[in-house]
Amino acid sequence: MAEIVLRDLVKTYPGAAGPATDGVSLDVADGEFMVLLGPSGCGKTTLLRTVAGLELPDSGQIVIGDRDVTYLDPRRRNLSMVFQSYAVFPHKKVADNIGFGLRVHGMAADEIRRKVSWAAELLQLTDYLDRYPAKLSGGQRQRVAVARAIVMNPDVLLMDEPLSNLDALLRLSFRAELKKLVNELGTTTLYVTHDQLEALSLGDRVAVLRSGRIAQCGPPTEVYDQPADEFVGGFLGSPPMNFLRGVLVEDGDTLRLDVGSQSIGAPRELRPYLGQHIHLGIRPESMVAAEPGETKGTGVLRGTVQVVEPLGSSVLLTMDTAGQQLKVQAPAGFRVDPGSELALDLPVDTRRWYDPESQLLLEVR
Repeated sequence: MAEIVLRDLVKTYPGAAGPATDGVSLDVADGEFMVLLGPSGCGKTTLLRTVAGLELPDSGQIVIGDRDVTYLDPRRRNLSMVFQSYAVFPHKKVADNIGFGLRVHGMAADEIRRKVSWAAELLQLTDYLDRYPAKLSGGQRQRVAVARAIVMNPDVLLMDEPLSNLDALLRLSFRAELKKLVNELGTTTLYVTHDQLEALSLGDRVAVLRSGRIAQCGPPTEVYDQPADEFVGGFLGSPPMNFLRGVLVEDGDTLRLDVGSQSIGAPRELRPYLGQHIHLGIRPESMVAAEPGETKGTGVLRGTVQVVEPLGSSVLLTMDTAGQQLKVQAPAGFRVDPGSELALDLPVDTRRWYDPESQLLLEVR
């Protein structure tokens, strides 16, 4: 096991409009599970392949443990990779698939059997060692791929969207198995995904990438609760964070954000923006929708319900507030009809304020 240090990595593909990775720097601690999250084309897979040695950077440095591996052959980096496609050998049985890398490295047959047995037990594959991949489910085949990777005892485990080919229920169960496995192994892991639920549930930290750069990196709860910019807030969350546009005005000794003909209190730290537009970010689940005709709390806006979507565990409302659309997550059983007017309470501790030009989070107490 070893830490990973990436410094100013730049990789540009011929003919591309811009770099796939644009000066990425990242420190991954020994034994840490780091998730690289972002939309398609943001550079997360390129970054992973560069760490693996499958791509060479134009500039920058990659250090694993105490070795500079920037231009080292992939075979000498002591890492294993699990791909989106299962990449198992269809003509080999499960045991032979798991032990393939060990045989290539010339390990003794008895030691290979011991290691294969150990990996198969960890991944609940003991009963399938004599089967061919065609006789396995998608989840079982992906477990074979993971077993083949961990049996090599790598310093670093790289995973490129390993759950994306599984159906929703299988993805849910395998996600829990994978987290338990990596915790037990303590292997330094880089995990690429575009699925925010995977990122938030699996990672010790999450690095959100945008256009080849890291927009924010931190613990999952921090990245979700305190998005560093509007891109992160709009990418994380289902539905994502709402952003209300308004003008900051002074009301006696206090500040308020005017949203159309409505207003809501604003913190004193925003005084430099007085008279200017500013954005208020708030999560759909943070807003409290009152029953029709009721008013709750002190930070209240009113809106008109446009769409009602029962989701089982909650009810998703699409609302119009002063000409701006909001998504509001109400509790299951909340009853309201399209066209109804509701009061929306925006608790102070859930409000996030953003500069409309840079779209960066503003520091307020």
